[in-house]
Amino acid sequence: MRFRASELALIVGGTLIGDDGWLDGLAFDSRELAPGQLFVALAGERDGHTFIESAVTAGAGGLLVTQASDRALGIPVVPIPVVMVDDTLRAMGELARHLRRDVLTVTVTVGITGSVGKTSTKDLVVGALGGRHRVVASPRSFNNEQGLPWTIANAPSDTDVLVLEMGMRGPGQIADLCTIAQPTIGVVTAVGHAHTELLGGLDGVAAAKGELIESLPDVGTAVLNADDARVAAMASRTRARVITYGAAGDVRIRGISLDARSRATLDVDSPWGRLETALAIPGRHMASNALAAIAVAGVVHGDLTDVAEGLAGVHGSDHRMRLLTTGDGLTIVDDCYNANPTSMLAAIDAVSTMDARHRIAVLGPMAEVADPGTRHREVAATLVEAGFELIAIGTDLYGVPPSSAPLDDLAAILEGSHPGDAIVLVKGSRVARLETVVDAIAASRVPDRT
Repeated sequence: MRFRASELALIVGGTLIGDDGWLDGLAFDSRELAPGQLFVALAGERDGHTFIESAVTAGAGGLLVTQASDRALGIPVVPIPVVMVDDTLRAMGELARHLRRDVLTVTVTVGITGSVGKTSTKDLVVGALGGRHRVVASPRSFNNEQGLPWTIANAPSDTDVLVLEMGMRGPGQIADLCTIAQPTIGVVTAVGHAHTELLGGLDGVAAAKGELIESLPDVGTAVLNADDARVAAMASRTRARVITYGAAGDVRIRGISLDARSRATLDVDSPWGRLETALAIPGRHMASNALAAIAVAGVVHGDLTDVAEGLAGVHGSDHRMRLLTTGDGLTIVDDCYNANPTSMLAAIDAVSTMDARHRIAVLGPMAEVADPGTRHREVAATLVEAGFELIAIGTDLYGVPPSSAPLDDLAAILEGSHPGDAIVLVKGSRVARLETVVDAIAASRVPDRT
């Protein structure tokens, strides 16, 4: 989205230094900056001000920096505008809020949150709507106070639907994101054990997630999972229209079948008619995410034309239930982006229904979970019951000694297993860095991604 540096300074209460000029969106990573974009120098462990010269070299159209002298910041003398503010993160949010309110005035904005399924639901919503609308969505997991403003500021001004994932690690954070995004449709997928250590249990998680529903305007729509009691109860926290999905929901499954790779074919009833579709992302739990996407499409479209085809074409984001098959018969289920007890059990269930003689789970720790010992042992017990071999990485909480092999040594990690006809589930919280294991598989076996 284009805006002038002088407009930016006015919006954020900053000081413009140098000539005015047009800016084409923004970036806060100089390595990903496109020519003409505003470079936002964010403070943090890596101070963005130290990358100003790199941003200028990459073709930045302007700079947003903290209020300080140009000598202290090391700003080079360049013929591009510089806007100085007290807090660049807050200013980035203020810019995004202005663009959402005053430029994207007719854009339908969908906010999605939940303890599990946010990204997959986002991907499925994009698929369900993409056949008829210009849709922009949060890339990767740009779901916080940095990523959400980035998504809004880089959306074209003629965007029909903006799909924004909203994450949180504490109370008030989703409410803050909603003041920027001003969602018209809010989706809550589930309340689970993610961040329970920080929020005081499931009720604390529900209170924080429900901030999205409380933010909706009276003319908006809340899309709620009827199969989760805490989510369903959020209907009382809004005056917006409520659409539910799930077994007792407005959008519900008439029939479901799974193929040999646990990919679901669905027969769905909804207020907008009946729909049949086959999902490409494996796992029975993806059916619930698809129902949420169908509900959003029904609210936006008023019918379900093109929705089945759109859902079938969604293969999901990297490291989230992605299937990778090697030439010697090994199947990898790459679900290593993150983990909590709810998502872990869903992934185990999915792999349990896939055709294989041997099932191996390479699991890292589940971070920020209340009562971690109990939660990890519950996962381990489920694995034993389902006949999995467990290889723990970086933790003994599962009740087995962790592997001593380097993460990038796949052969050592899988030593003693049966890779010729096995399925390997790779999953853990971000701290485990298990994408290194997946990369090792890809490097050593020349995989055929499916």
